[in-house]
Amino acid sequence: MKPIDFKIEKKLDGALGRAGVLKTPHGDILTPAFVAVGTKATLKAVLPEQLEEAGVQVVLANTYHLLLQPGDEVVRQAGGVGKFMNWNGPTMTDSGGFQVFSLGVAYGKEISKVVKAIDPSLQIPERSTALDGSPRLATIGNDGVSFRSHINGDLHYITPEKSIEIQHNLGADIIFAFDECTSPAEDYRYLLESLERTHAWARRSLIFHKSKPNARTQGLFGIVQGGRYEELRKKSAKVISEMRTEDGETWDGFGIGGSFAKEDMSTAVRWVNEVLPEDKPRHLLGIGEPEDLFMGVENGVDLFDCVTPTRHGRTGTLYTKDGRMTILNTRYQNEFIPIESDCECYACQKYTRAYIAHLFRAKEMLAGTLASIHNIHFLVKLVADMRQAIINDRFTEFKNRFLDRYQAK
Repeated sequence: MKPIDFKIEKKLDGALGRAGVLKTPHGDILTPAFVAVGTKATLKAVLPEQLEEAGVQVVLANTYHLLLQPGDEVVRQAGGVGKFMNWNGPTMTDSGGFQVFSLGVAYGKEISKVVKAIDPSLQIPERSTALDGSPRLATIGNDGVSFRSHINGDLHYITPEKSIEIQHNLGADIIFAFDECTSPAEDYRYLLESLERTHAWARRSLIFHKSKPNARTQGLFGIVQGGRYEELRKKSAKVISEMRTEDGETWDGFGIGGSFAKEDMSTAVRWVNEVLPEDKPRHLLGIGEPEDLFMGVENGVDLFDCVTPTRHGRTGTLYTKDGRMTILNTRYQNEFIPIESDCECYACQKYTRAYIAHLFRAKEMLAGTLASIHNIHFLVKLVADMRQAIINDRFTEFKNRFLDRYQAK
């Protein structure tokens, strides 16, 4: 019996998008879906019950952070990440690969999942020692990655097998192969070298996972990399999708990884999903802005995860259908209306812009909670509405209408 099962209900005419159902041991996920990121087995300032009320179907936790605190063995003893955090629905854990990137090549630099342009100054070697003498917490080798904890400086070493073992202890329904995330500024030579390493790590992750009893209860996704090059993206998609163990076992789904230049994202996603098998779910890692969600759904992405709803929420930036709202702007201090009049989230049903603006100005913790609840609900509902639009054969109309209004500012 497979740990997860994916069925396509409706395909988007003239594009790669689809609406489906992803069955997991802890419930069904109606796809496409936005995955809430609970990095340390919690979404900052938001209760699991509030996530459920906001429409969240699945939560993703972070392997790197849970390894360091409280430790994967503690989570295993608690019964897995879901029980540990009192979340009864489906769960996912990433592999820790992005943290290797952010603590290594990206450490001290402003490189994230999406950059606005290709900046040659970001093109730095992902080796054990920085040429400019800058600090580096992670170093990459062909066998694995050594890194120092950002909490206490302890030295750790993660191999593909170790990453999977940690994720087995964390017990999520869906886990990911260990990979190397790269900057879009890296040159072709390094990206090719990195891709070979990611493919080797993927094979080791797959073989190790499928040899363990957890393979019956946890789905494993292989991750496609390749930067901004069509040749490398398609090569990676082909290699990963064709990868098998000696017993013929393969992936339960796929992740699309990497740090993207904004202008490259749609083409990179399309290149990959034109190659990946249609009958397996696809997860675009770390992407969550509304316009990017539409792009991903149209190009065949089934799942998205991103920290933006809570990260923006804690700073007073709110998603609305008219674009982002900065609640600290003076104009909102005396507006005794919801963030959005037709929003069904808890914050909009119970509180006003004026009150939430007051909370932020007074630096009250409730401010981040209410703003985060609204943002989570907004993105979850937006992707759910895209799903319904696909089923109703109205996706393009819905996309154009939403983006025309959202981008009008």
